[in-house]
Amino acid sequence: METILQVALDFVDIERAVKIAREAVNGGVDWIEAGTPLIKSEGLDSVRTLRKTFPKHRIVADMKVVDTGRFEVEAAAKAGASIVTVLAVADDSTVKEAVEAGKNIGCEIMIDLIGAEDAVKRALEVESLGVDYVCVHLSIDQQMGGFDAIEELRDVAKNVKIPVAIAGGINSETVADAVKAGACIVIIGGAITKAGDAKKATEVIKEAMKSGKKVGTDLYKKHLDPLVAYSKVSTANISDALHRSGEMQGIRDVCGQRMCGRAVTVRTSGGDWAKPVEAIDVAGEGDVIVIDAGGSTIAVWGELASESAKKRKIEGVVIDGAIRDLKDIKAIGFPAFARHVTPTAGEPRGFGEINIPIKCGGVLVRPGDYVIGDSDGVVVVPKEKAVETANRAQDILERENRTRSEIRNGSTLSKVGEIEKWEKKEGCSSHR
Repeated sequence: METILQVALDFVDIERAVKIAREAVNGGVDWIEAGTPLIKSEGLDSVRTLRKTFPKHRIVADMKVVDTGRFEVEAAAKAGASIVTVLAVADDSTVKEAVEAGKNIGCEIMIDLIGAEDAVKRALEVESLGVDYVCVHLSIDQQMGGFDAIEELRDVAKNVKIPVAIAGGINSETVADAVKAGACIVIIGGAITKAGDAKKATEVIKEAMKSGKKVGTDLYKKHLDPLVAYSKVSTANISDALHRSGEMQGIRDVCGQRMCGRAVTVRTSGGDWAKPVEAIDVAGEGDVIVIDAGGSTIAVWGELASESAKKRKIEGVVIDGAIRDLKDIKAIGFPAFARHVTPTAGEPRGFGEINIPIKCGGVLVRPGDYVIGDSDGVVVVPKEKAVETANRAQDILERENRTRSEIRNGSTLSKVGEIEKWEKKEGCSSHR
């Protein structure tokens, strides 16, 4: 079969889903999926609406059925679904019920292999139960961790006779690899739905599928070196990716320069600038010196330290304390963030330590953690969460870009986000 392009509409409101689906259809998408978030939010009316709006297209209901196979397949099919998804982790009895219901009512069954411990083994098992398709699916959380589904796709496609789909992080730069690895159905969400122009994004992906060549995309690449990713997003995006955490309280941009690097930490006492200066010789190119000076109003950093650090290609400095010589530091273009600005300097007494865990702006910072600063402030990303957080921050930016595009085309933020619909109503309890 010719490779099918399926768009996954993972929205929570049907109006936005239909709007973007129209753009994707105009770009050449083949199948339209009512994503799980859409079905959970709008119910099977979302499937009915898509069927009514796109009568000539196959509608996939991403139900992720795990129980009551017959009941859920029949309900989705009656709403207009051509294909219903069932989780591979469901019991065989549920899969059998789904398959029988599909045959009775004229609906096909796709098994989603997400969560399957042995994808090939489970694919062979469900194939023997009569399903129509299997889908190698990399979850969003796995995508944020930098995982890749292509190898698993290749293994499954070699072992089953039924068509194999792939979902999870595929875009115009990876879709050709997916097709070569055996994908008969390519399921794409964000690379289409988060694009400013979904029609154009779909056309680019279709081109890549037909040509077998990677095509550049406007969306940011995932799974890059975190420093590359962090250079493309704001501290606001990163804070959102960290579930609105990681911000250094009271630390502000004092020189108007952005920075992004890994932490070299310093603990010193108020006004003692010996260890902060010594840290310049410890830090390497691209590092950020983070200084816990106890919030002191006596400067532990100034223009000469900045000049020395810039010469060594150090990325910037963050001080829970005071800095001075701002005019000169701005002139040399060295990124600096601090709690206080003062003309008064201390003395190099030599107390303190370098490269130990510290607190800066109330946030734990360890050597090697990622530190990003811009005009909004400074955020810290734990090194073990660097890739995941970078990918989540890029995902947030991409979603914002789509929203920004809709606003520029005449909508408003409250309309795009359906704020009134989703705001908490009186009487709803909040569990803390």
